[in-house]
Amino acid sequence: MVPAFADDATASRPLYVVAADDLAGFLADQTEAVRDWLQASGFTAALGDLQLIPGADGVAGAVIGFGNDKARARARFALAKAAGLPGGAWHLVGDLTPAARDEVALGWLLAQYRFDRYRKVAAVEPALLVLPEGCDGRRLLAMAAGEYLTRDLINTPAQDMGPDELEAAFLALAERFGARAKVVKGDALLEQNFPMIHAVGRASPREPRLLEMHWGTAGPSLTLVGKGVCFDTGGLNIKTSGMALMKKDMGGAATVMGLAQMIMQLALPIRLRVIVAAVENVISGNALKPKDILTSRKGLTVEVNDTDAEGRLVLGDALALATETPTDVLISMATLTGAARTALGPDLAPYYTDDAVMAAALEQGAIDSFDPVWRLPFHTPYEHIIEPGIADLDNAPGWGFAGSVTAALFLRRFAEHPRYMHFDIYGHTPADAPARPKGGVGQGARAILAALPAMLGL
Repeated sequence: MVPAFADDATASRPLYVVAADDLAGFLADQTEAVRDWLQASGFTAALGDLQLIPGADGVAGAVIGFGNDKARARARFALAKAAGLPGGAWHLVGDLTPAARDEVALGWLLAQYRFDRYRKVAAVEPALLVLPEGCDGRRLLAMAAGEYLTRDLINTPAQDMGPDELEAAFLALAERFGARAKVVKGDALLEQNFPMIHAVGRASPREPRLLEMHWGTAGPSLTLVGKGVCFDTGGLNIKTSGMALMKKDMGGAATVMGLAQMIMQLALPIRLRVIVAAVENVISGNALKPKDILTSRKGLTVEVNDTDAEGRLVLGDALALATETPTDVLISMATLTGAARTALGPDLAPYYTDDAVMAAALEQGAIDSFDPVWRLPFHTPYEHIIEPGIADLDNAPGWGFAGSVTAALFLRRFAEHPRYMHFDIYGHTPADAPARPKGGVGQGARAILAALPAMLGL
């Protein structure tokens, strides 16, 4: 399902947006019948409180509460509940700021998402919003379409979203926008010097691979790198819990692909490069073993102290490739550590960068695009934690502290780029939330999109 706005505003019904402080004035302006109906229904204009307004021919309109400042600060996209109104076109009526109009419009689009690949669902007429005045509909639709792609990829179970299928989706995206793409897979990874990607994925009958696309011929350059572990058993250090969610371990790849779609759909004047390491981390006789020592593409040796810390291994080779060609900005995204979730929970996307200008741009972009992020430090004094002595690096030092930080420091050894940014995302919504149905979700992509003009000087 592709998100859309209503084409015809003339046949639309009104959706009144009423703040709690303005309820008395709103009710005073209504007919007695409407006023009595809303009072009898218990409408208080609390944030997200939705009521239909009856008319002679059925539903004449609807009213939704905008709450107060405190409520709005605690709940993003609460007005997305209105996307569940009866089908047809709806237009907003209310004194909303430009930012609030953008939030309502984007939330409406995101709330229309459904993952129905494996079930039969009766066709219903969707409720479509007339694009509010002052909103950039093209940009909002691109953000929603990119998010839909990310959610579809994450939500698809590993049986139908292994390295083969992720490659197919990657190539389809490249073809749609005229990007150049190539794939290196199987033993060719060893021949072309991607030893850590090969080592992680060799146990699966679905061959490991590196996916790469290039789009755009002019402007500053942006390189996106995504972790595409299509399923993660933990390898020989098999997971004792949490494996049921591991179809989402390719959430970094899904998110950079969604962001790439946004960029290409908006035809931003940049040169875009996307790199995805696509593997399955499973178990067989040739699986990667604890205490194996790998020599990476960069030449750094890595002691494997936990085969369940495989994401940083495949990203290491991918980041090494990314830095072999000059790029203005380098960004990696991965569902990398449980420590990040322990620190910030499922909603906030932690990120790392040493570039204060990029961080400031991203913080503003997160506000502007309703996509929360939180900066964590590349804390250099912890560097010694990832140095095992027997090799250059340790993929899982078992220190017991700052697991997301030490993982980020590991990746920085391979990136070595002054304008590098790493995201340790979750990629999953554990329970239904406004505009975020339970399941796969993109994190950080909209914030990056909003920050790109400042990051790249567009």
